[in-house]
Amino acid sequence: MLNSKASHFLGMRVQSELEHLSELRREAGKDCRKYLDIHSMHQLEKTTNAEEMREVLAELLELGRPEQSLRDAITLDLFCHMLIFCRQQGFSLEQTSAACAMLQDLHKACIATPLGNVEECYRYFNSVLFCHGVRRPPFSIDLFKEEQLLALEDYVVNTYFRHFKLYKYVFTSQMRLDLSLTYMGLQPPILWPESEMEKESKEVEEQAVTPQEEELETLAPPEPEPKPSHIQVLRAYIKTQVNKELDQLQRLVEEQLKASEERLNSKLTALERPFQLPPSKGKSKTK
Repeated sequence: MLNSKASHFLGMRVQSELEHLSELRREAGKDCRKYLDIHSMHQLEKTTNAEEMREVLAELLELGRPEQSLRDAITLDLFCHMLIFCRQQGFSLEQTSAACAMLQDLHKACIATPLGNVEECYRYFNSVLFCHGVRRPPFSIDLFKEEQLLALEDYVVNTYFRHFKLYKYVFTSQMRLDLSLTYMGLQPPILWPESEMEKESKEVEEQAVTPQEEELETLAPPEPEPKPSHIQVLRAYIKTQVNKELDQLQRLVEEQLKASEERLNSKLTALERPFQLPPSKGKSKTK
């Protein structure tokens, strides 16, 4: 049994972790949809097949037609399979509502940013899952049993985290880098007004080239190409250096993403292994 000080310290720790990780939900507040409360569970309980469940679920979540929106179709499949899983596990209406809410919060945290945040989302989901298995009001409540929590965690890991990058690719916008350079110590280029440019173009068009001038141009030797100016050389040098830095930065980001993915895969494989008791240090002595 834990004493009152240890229980209070653990409750404060859980609260601080939730406050830190709930920032992911606030960033995705613009794409917030309705939760499936207990009244929604009563409506879904009356459905007899998958088609009726999808129709009621689309109405409750305020989703459009699946054939018109790819995101709405994926969201509908995500929650529909979650409801089927909860029915197979024999969850109550309150447990099913809480499981759908946890999945919805996890999905909001995933699409809150286009950057890779799989580890943050995994820690956030584990903290929320823990708060529904231990009774320490007002920070947590024992809504699920231990075996139910393990089954729910395995389902979310195998269905959502295995396809984490696909969900992020579909529901987040692509990032694009716009780079602008400013040359210090150089005079800015002179921009001619549009009226003067139009006058010059008209004067060039009015001056017709005679055949004799064309023959002289063909007989005249070609003029040597002008050497590049100092400004052009400087721009070319800066461009090559910037390209090198961008290539190094891209390789560094790819290595970090690969290392993060390997760590996540190792955690997922460790969760899939059956729990084994540690071997005993010594055998029992016989008299």
